[in-house]
Amino acid sequence: LALGIQQIHVGQEMIGKISAAGQLMQCSASLDILFLLDGSYSIGKGSFERSKHFASKLCDALDIHPDRVRVGMIQFSSTPHLEFPLDSYLTKQEVKEKIKRTVFRGGSTETGQALKYILHKGFPGGRNSSVPEVLIIISDGKSQGSTAMPAMQVKERHITVFAVGIKFPRWEELQVLASEPPERYLLFAGDAEDAANGLYSTLSDPVCTATAPGCKVESHPCERRTLETVKELAGSYVCWKGSKQPNAVQASLCPFTRWKRVLIKHPSRCFRTVCPDPCDSQPCQNGGTCVPEGLDRYHCLCLLGYGGDIHCAAKLSLECSVDLLFLMDSSAGVTLEGFLRFKAFLKRFLQAMVGQDSPMSVGVAQYGDSVKVPIELGQHKDALSLMESIDALDFSGGRTLTGRALQYVAQHGFRSAPVFADVQDDLPRVVVLLTDSKSQDSVAEAAKYAKDQNIFLIGIGSSFMRAELTMVTGNPQQTIVYSDPQDLFNRMPELQRKICSVGNPEGCQAQSLDLAFAVDASSGVGLENFLRLRHFVRSSCLHFIINRDVTQIALVTYGSKAHTVFALDTHTSSSALLQAIDQVPFLGDSASAGSALQHVHSDIMTVQKGARPGVNKVVVLLSNGGDMQDAAAPAQQLRHDGILVFVVVIGDAERDTLLRVAGSPNSLVHLSSYEDLQYYQGLIIERICEEARSPVNLCKPNPCMNQGVCILGPGSYRCQCHGWEGPHCESRVLRGDSLRSPALPPRSHGQWSPRGLQHFSRALQHSKRH
Repeated sequence: LALGIQQIHVGQEMIGKISAAGQLMQCSASLDILFLLDGSYSIGKGSFERSKHFASKLCDALDIHPDRVRVGMIQFSSTPHLEFPLDSYLTKQEVKEKIKRTVFRGGSTETGQALKYILHKGFPGGRNSSVPEVLIIISDGKSQGSTAMPAMQVKERHITVFAVGIKFPRWEELQVLASEPPERYLLFAGDAEDAANGLYSTLSDPVCTATAPGCKVESHPCERRTLETVKELAGSYVCWKGSKQPNAVQASLCPFTRWKRVLIKHPSRCFRTVCPDPCDSQPCQNGGTCVPEGLDRYHCLCLLGYGGDIHCAAKLSLECSVDLLFLMDSSAGVTLEGFLRFKAFLKRFLQAMVGQDSPMSVGVAQYGDSVKVPIELGQHKDALSLMESIDALDFSGGRTLTGRALQYVAQHGFRSAPVFADVQDDLPRVVVLLTDSKSQDSVAEAAKYAKDQNIFLIGIGSSFMRAELTMVTGNPQQTIVYSDPQDLFNRMPELQRKICSVGNPEGCQAQSLDLAFAVDASSGVGLENFLRLRHFVRSSCLHFIINRDVTQIALVTYGSKAHTVFALDTHTSSSALLQAIDQVPFLGDSASAGSALQHVHSDIMTVQKGARPGVNKVVVLLSNGGDMQDAAAPAQQLRHDGILVFVVVIGDAERDTLLRVAGSPNSLVHLSSYEDLQYYQGLIIERICEEARSPVNLCKPNPCMNQGVCILGPGSYRCQCHGWEGPHCESRVLRGDSLRSPALPPRSHGQWSPRGLQHFSRALQHSKRH
């Protein structure tokens, strides 16, 4: 425990229980308690304050009242001094306040004199031995006089004596002072809760009554230590000694010593009260960890995928109707360890996903040399029997014939009979392949056959299986790879999303979005890698509905300067957009990501250039990482205007620099090679779509032109203009007849709601073109 002076040899969990019980102790017996505080110079002011703290904490465990527990205090050093008698303060708060105000006196340590004072005066203000008397001595045990005789006389008067060590106590002397057996009456004030527990545990049987049902006193091995200064031989030095011969000396080796401070150990036993722990009943389910909070409260730390309630119930659910078949590699290549890992993952995933009323039917197949389906689709109607069947799966070994297994489950895995003859099972069919071993037969034809049967394939394996899994699924977005065994279990939410994305194209669907790509076209990237970046932008655009009402996309390429390839309002169809991307040229000079982001801020994400007020905005920066030093400031400016900056860097770069640009780890993807970019497309699109679904601040970025001030209203905004007029301060105020754009209404402070924003944007664009 504290300072290493006293250590109870139990686990951290038991120490927590002892401390928690110590905070809830309460003694309500008729009892006179006298504190005898060492106030000598060997203690010092700091340790004296800790002694006062211990005495005050102990009072929390005492029911102080004139008819129950009375408390008094004597401070001793050269002479004893009565601080307050037992009948002076009759409430707990009064006693604690007086202890707090007690002043350190200083002097020599005359413990014997203090005990003689008590023998002569008794307990001042006490009840004359008509109730049990308890003396609590708080000292470092370094008395300058004999204590043995007065200590024995005090105990002969049936006074119970607790000796409580403070600072670096000398336990041998404290043991002389304490009642028998000393292991029950020796405490250490450095840990107040533990000491209060120890004192209460000793008094509880004969004096105090238990307050919490089920609590019991337990004995634990413990060790107390004394810091002593000892002399040790440090070495020898050459010295000169006299000789019997006249006028002669002789050389010799003389020993020299030094003083050293050491901790001397005193093995013992400590008696402490332990109460029932709220975590003893193991209330946390699904592998959750219970953390107690006192004696009657707790909270659960839940594994990923759990936390639906305080006891770690399943948090995720599949909220989609599919026929789901897991195809599990059971070959020698995956090893028994890998097979057991897949079983554990399968159990944890299904425990988290499959509820009582889940609309999903589940089956499990396994393969090696041959294929078998031990758990047929829809065989189990409750999670418990499904878990038992998964537990019963055995490792088979043999060759890794993944192609044959895919062909088999495509032909036979979904032949479950419908419940009613006239009801056809037309749910989407999904096969999740779990493998960690390269196939020993061809997978391409079997995978094609499965897809021709309208089976949706998802592949899960370690990183070195990425290429083969992509060949099986036909799409990197349907492949899940993990970096280490534990990482496999972190992929459960990702698997849930992929299963439920069957039949639902990725992208933001009907969410309005203004999206800009800023692509590094510098010599640092190179022509070959630039073409990869261009292809990435092209394939990403396929996930969005391109028109003026849903998604607008702009493209900027940059070297030392930024160039607008096309603005947000340039293309209103996917075909025109993709054709324009295919014609983007490589620049090949030095790079400046800062100038690209500044260009996006001033020339792309503005109302004048086609950005729509009231629509979420995202910038995706694609860079090789060598040009990021000047990008933090314009990135922060974009974020200040409510625009998400998503940074994708391929190559070496300082992570701190990248985080300053991205603003958050959630807005940063850092890759080592351009080949890996395709595997992160789903993640990037998902993050973009999260932003598209987030609430919009209609005044960020500012839709008001010419230094107009945007003022928010409930579901709308208005522009406050200075020297300009119109809904967005777009027309200059002239003397005489005002010249206004024919497309704009003659108002200067009208309120605009999101519904009317896009119509205004189109009118403004039309007026710019004519």
